[in-house]
Amino acid sequence: MSDTFGRDAAEALAKGLGRRRFMGVVAALGTMTAASACSGAVPASGGAPAGGAAGGSPSPTSPGSGPTPSFGGFGEILQPNAGTILGDAYLASTPDEVLWGYVPTVHATPVMTIGSGRTVTIDSMSHEGILEDQGRDPREYFGALGVPQESVLEDAAIIAAEYNRTPRDFDVDGPHIVTGPVAVEGAEPGDVLKIETLESVPRVPYGVVSSRHGKGGLAVRPDVQPPAGITLDEVMPPVETDNRSSGIPSDYGNVSVFTPIEDGKGVMTSGDMSVRFPLRPFFGMMGVAFADADGLTSPEANSVPPTLGGGNIDIRHLGPGSTFYLPVNADGALFYVGDPHMGMGDGEVALTAMEGSLRGTFRLTVCKPGSGDAPSVAYTYPFGETADAWIPIGLSDPAGLAGEITSDLNIAMRRAIVNALDFLQNDRGMDRAVAYAYLSAAADFAVSQVVDRTVGVHGLIRKADFS
Repeated sequence: MSDTFGRDAAEALAKGLGRRRFMGVVAALGTMTAASACSGAVPASGGAPAGGAAGGSPSPTSPGSGPTPSFGGFGEILQPNAGTILGDAYLASTPDEVLWGYVPTVHATPVMTIGSGRTVTIDSMSHEGILEDQGRDPREYFGALGVPQESVLEDAAIIAAEYNRTPRDFDVDGPHIVTGPVAVEGAEPGDVLKIETLESVPRVPYGVVSSRHGKGGLAVRPDVQPPAGITLDEVMPPVETDNRSSGIPSDYGNVSVFTPIEDGKGVMTSGDMSVRFPLRPFFGMMGVAFADADGLTSPEANSVPPTLGGGNIDIRHLGPGSTFYLPVNADGALFYVGDPHMGMGDGEVALTAMEGSLRGTFRLTVCKPGSGDAPSVAYTYPFGETADAWIPIGLSDPAGLAGEITSDLNIAMRRAIVNALDFLQNDRGMDRAVAYAYLSAAADFAVSQVVDRTVGVHGLIRKADFS
């Protein structure tokens, strides 16, 4: 992947741009450096409680509790259309050009068209802080946690107040703010869209990690029984705090942990304890249109489960410097992003990662069959790559959105192995039996996530082994 952008005049933004006060097109600014905007941040003081006392149950964030965080050293808050924009084109998240809880289908109208090989900068929007169980008012929600009003994103406040493209049903719809789709000239069904992530920069110096009743790795089942392997007392959040029967999302008892950034790390507090962990900004959701469904809120287009078109894939390795390949199902591919993460561990066990709005820049390139520009597996299945590794992917039920969805990790694991074998045999020329032995001896397979209904496994095949 090249780190150098062209200096050509910015392309015309296509088709149906909405709130143009948030839209802009700029020439690229030379060689891109993917340094985090969090470097050198002044320590944030405290924040909301990250959990209860040792050995106890975590408690929800308490608005106004804890010292007021200080964000003075973070740098610029990346409000819409402000700050450095590296892409050939720019797309903001505005109420008439995002979907809340759903992804574009193959029949969607693009909000922008760019040429193959060109770059686009997208101001993505985190759903945390604007959801109905948090009051749907980010200024009030984050303000009660000590965040100055000028550090709350304007587009978050506008989407929370004005979004009306689709009716919102908190209990049915996905949570994600999905921005796009962007059409790529020349993309046709049967092609692959090559997505190079050139930067993922935090727009604000804080994020939120949430655990919601009935969701997550330790969630209670609908029949109020524990999932296999644990007892009802081990369910998280605890069953006795579940108030979903009220029908009022803000009363459900869901847990949100406010997580400020300090010295480039996420900080959680529990009593007198502070836990600090590295930021790894990436987009949990990068996708192309997959569902052949009418309407904006078809069950097949729910934003939660990943599909063969990518979407909510949640693989933490797909940050700056990575490449993600997706099979194209619609003219123009119809690329979209969402679910921006500031940090996530493999598994994403509690339900969400450290969710926080990011500014991402992507190069989008069309790969034609037989060109050799994409791994052969990618013409039928998502596939990832970093500077150090190839990433075969397996999903438990990548096309089952309209019916019963299985969350069987064994299925996802087997598919990841088969995709790895196909890649090593067809693209690297390796005997399949030897490749199978090699994967067992040297490759790593990890759980991508266990919380998106359709669960995922990804492999890491070291490129250095083939040098």
